[in-house]
Amino acid sequence: MDIFKFGGASVKDAAGIKNLANIVRDYKKGNLLIVISAMGKMTNKLEELTHAYLTQNDDAHAIFEEIKHFHFSIIEELFENKTNPVYNDVANTFVEIDWLIEDEPDNNDDYIYDQIVSIGEVVSTKIVAAWLNETGNKALWADARNYIQTDNTYREGKVDWDKTNQIIQRDLVPLLNDNIIVTQGFIGGTSENYTTTLGREGSDYSAAIFASCLNAAALTIWKDVPGVLNADPKWFDDTEKIPQLSYHDAVELTYYGATVIHPKTIKPLQNKGIPLFVRSFLEPEASGTAITKDSNPLPVPSFIFKINQALISIFPKDYSFIIEENLSNIFELFHKHQVKINTMLNSAISFSVSVDDNERKIEKLIADLSGDFTVKYNKGLELVTIRYYNQQTIERVTVNKDILLEVKSRHTCQMVMKNKTSG
Repeated sequence: MDIFKFGGASVKDAAGIKNLANIVRDYKKGNLLIVISAMGKMTNKLEELTHAYLTQNDDAHAIFEEIKHFHFSIIEELFENKTNPVYNDVANTFVEIDWLIEDEPDNNDDYIYDQIVSIGEVVSTKIVAAWLNETGNKALWADARNYIQTDNTYREGKVDWDKTNQIIQRDLVPLLNDNIIVTQGFIGGTSENYTTTLGREGSDYSAAIFASCLNAAALTIWKDVPGVLNADPKWFDDTEKIPQLSYHDAVELTYYGATVIHPKTIKPLQNKGIPLFVRSFLEPEASGTAITKDSNPLPVPSFIFKINQALISIFPKDYSFIIEENLSNIFELFHKHQVKINTMLNSAISFSVSVDDNERKIEKLIADLSGDFTVKYNKGLELVTIRYYNQQTIERVTVNKDILLEVKSRHTCQMVMKNKTSG
């Protein structure tokens, strides 16, 4: 059997859902499980609703009406018959949010986030499953919260792999016979039947979990790009598609910030030797990119850009060495404040890191660090990572830039930079 994963861009409107149905119709290999994200930018809009509700902003109900209108507009374009069960099915799903936002918040913010934002995936899959059945593709809707089991870490649910595998084998495998299963990405459930999410953009990871537990033949992620590119088209005009990647290079690229695949996706697939294909839903006949156990190096250098970076430089107040004990304390504080380090460099009396510039988190981190260290903080920077670099590729990205920090290994070069100031 195979797993297909469709992201929000592929189901952003009625035309996208029809295109998805055509791709599924042409699949002739056997059992198929489809993992689907929230439609378009609905996760962002549901996050906006969550914030409005938590701050008791009067806009909450207006935002919710906008969310409902968006989905029902797509339903009306797909289903002319207003008696189709999907109308009531989706309306009843939205009632869960209606009930929640009628009262003042009385639980922790992350728990509330998961209960509201998860509805995006639930609704999108109900619409897609209904359309597949409407067009002759026998589809069965399945609730991912019944299968992917997590702990109670809301917004970053940690998967209980043993329990998840056991439930999928026991309850999901029998449903696959002669059915297309439609389920959600991004969401899971706890032993108390509360909804959790797996981290932002976590639908790829969901698909990898299902693929691993079902011992799938392959996982295909359908994107609005022709495959894995050697750079983000937003930054480079002349990008190249990489036809084949090793698991190792895919992990490296996602670790450094490549957004085409979620960072947690590769490990479950690599453990089972399941190939991952990244293909275009705009050109479904094209081959895309294959990610496998083959260890051929990348055919072209790859560039990863991260903007809105902050450079934090840490110095002992007494000019003593930065040694293991200091580093242990420093890393403990980064972990405490949930600040992820994107690159780092240490010398005898300094330790410098580049991080995403989350001002609220960084202010608290620096306050804690300042007890024992002198801390300098630069913001408004960018981090460029080049995998399989050479001098020409470095020169290509450093035009009119000042390099504040540079870290090189055998295959990877990372540079924290800012624009040169005139004069």
